[in-house]
Amino acid sequence: MRPRALGRRPVLLGLGGLCAVPAAARAAAATPGLAGIGTPALPPDFPHFPWANPDAPKGGEARFAVIGTFDSFNPFILQGEAAFAAYRLFDSLLYRNDDEPDSAYARLAATVELPPDRRAVTFTLHEAARFSDGAPITAADAAWSFDTLRRHGRPQYRQVTEGVESVRVEAPLRLTYHLRPGADRELPLILGSLPVLPRHFWKDRPFDHPLTEPPPASGPYRLGAFSFGRSFTLERVENWWGENLPTARGLYNFGRMTYEYFRDSGVAMQAFKAGQIDWRQENIAREWATGYDFPAVRKGWVIRRSFRQHLPAGMQGFVMNTRRPQFADRRVREAVALAFDFQWMNRTLFYGAYRRTESYFANSDLACSGVPEGAELALLAPWREKLPAKLFTTPFVLPRTNGSGYNRAGLTRAMALLQEAGCRVVDLRLRDPEGRPFAFEILLNEPTFERVALPYRSWLARLGIDASVRTVDAAEYQRRTDHFDFDMIMTVIPEGDRPGPEQYSYWSCRAAHTVGSDNLAGVCDPVVEALLPAVVNAEDRPTLLAAAHALDRVLLWNWYVVPNWYSGDTRVAYWNRFGYPNVPVRPGMILDSWWIDPTLDAALDAARGNHG
Repeated sequence: MRPRALGRRPVLLGLGGLCAVPAAARAAAATPGLAGIGTPALPPDFPHFPWANPDAPKGGEARFAVIGTFDSFNPFILQGEAAFAAYRLFDSLLYRNDDEPDSAYARLAATVELPPDRRAVTFTLHEAARFSDGAPITAADAAWSFDTLRRHGRPQYRQVTEGVESVRVEAPLRLTYHLRPGADRELPLILGSLPVLPRHFWKDRPFDHPLTEPPPASGPYRLGAFSFGRSFTLERVENWWGENLPTARGLYNFGRMTYEYFRDSGVAMQAFKAGQIDWRQENIAREWATGYDFPAVRKGWVIRRSFRQHLPAGMQGFVMNTRRPQFADRRVREAVALAFDFQWMNRTLFYGAYRRTESYFANSDLACSGVPEGAELALLAPWREKLPAKLFTTPFVLPRTNGSGYNRAGLTRAMALLQEAGCRVVDLRLRDPEGRPFAFEILLNEPTFERVALPYRSWLARLGIDASVRTVDAAEYQRRTDHFDFDMIMTVIPEGDRPGPEQYSYWSCRAAHTVGSDNLAGVCDPVVEALLPAVVNAEDRPTLLAAAHALDRVLLWNWYVVPNWYSGDTRVAYWNRFGYPNVPVRPGMILDSWWIDPTLDAALDAARGNHG
């Protein structure tokens, strides 16, 4: 289950860190790629990504389901509910290779130059690059996009680009970002990942308002037919200029991608069974185990496949809003977390499909373990008085139960912690230190998640806590989370192989007070503030590991989240009309590399026609 994907807009981060380009004769070597800690895996003259099929046929339509609604095609601002995948309309200077932890390669940019002192990064754009309306894509468009996103975009754009001192357009196709001293090492890669938007289109339009008309696209797809709140279609740009780029060959094979909106996942599943939707990623273990016994599956018309993935899982959990008085005390937060019985939930609801999330960097070497030692201990030792004593002596381990649903040990420890914090039980109801009933709301954005929240509510009730569960539509959920108007939500805090400036948006004091930031828990802690630069500016892997382990440990012991679970598989069901490269990749599968197979498509149409 990945509630964040349904409830919050994607933030255009996600590229790993950055180290210097391999040594070259010139002070600032021109290169088609940048890497994180290490060097790019692919040579400068690579013909296509190894996981892409350069001979994949183009054309056909693929239909997908989205839960919620939309009223805008601008996914980069706070206002409005942006259409899912609207960000796909806009390309960037660099393109990430999903099969490498940290590397990105030239896309709109033909080359990148990074001097040894790392105080600037220069991009030279392809002369042939065009928007979908035929207008050339220029360095001025890239510079305008950067400035506009910083001034009018979501606050994350300002936070992750603070290290930019200035941007200068040096020629129609060449621009240089000048960086401040001490700017984080990932910043050049992040600048390359920013969307390049059409300056001429927004000349007479306010950027910070919802967009209700089709903009010219800088990517391989443009906006086609749409009906707000119901559906929209992305159409492949005819004779797209980047067709034969190494970063595009074999990708973007669908002629059209149509996104149909549904009220909830149950209705979307019925549409998939009826053949109105072609492809779905299944995030609910119960559905995967029991929901696919229908005729199309038995006839082989619908295929189910699990793809093993090897990506950091991040943290999924119930996030407690520490801006609320109920969750201001760390002992209370720990008590609330101890009431959660993962073993019962995994056995009863998930058919044993998940693993418990025990780190903010789960499924990666960035996750802390044991007790702090060496370089990690050196980072934490100056803060010993501000940290729980157990952090230095006891490995962080979440409690295990027998799965019976009665978590006696956890509830006993939870009650002791609540009493330490000054709470008392009166007439079977818990009261806070001020004598008020201890109550809070669990805010959800999808009815599916109620089956998880309701058992948790019953376990909290055994402590005398009155937890209500409320499900709202996508627009209200977006508004309330943007303004931190909630007690507890269920979400995912994603992480990558190389944590970068997005960590400030997750955990800094500044982000805690910035509307629309990703610091949902309201974390504002001096130890975390001190660790963030150590993580973001780490220059080699050992230094990064020590800093990430320290940050992970501090966040865990402060109990901002009730950790949930993660899966090592990407589960996909699709009507048997698709082809894809049968090549293992780190994410399990990459949808941009799929295509409509004409032979399979015709056979499926014939089979379905013969059966009415």
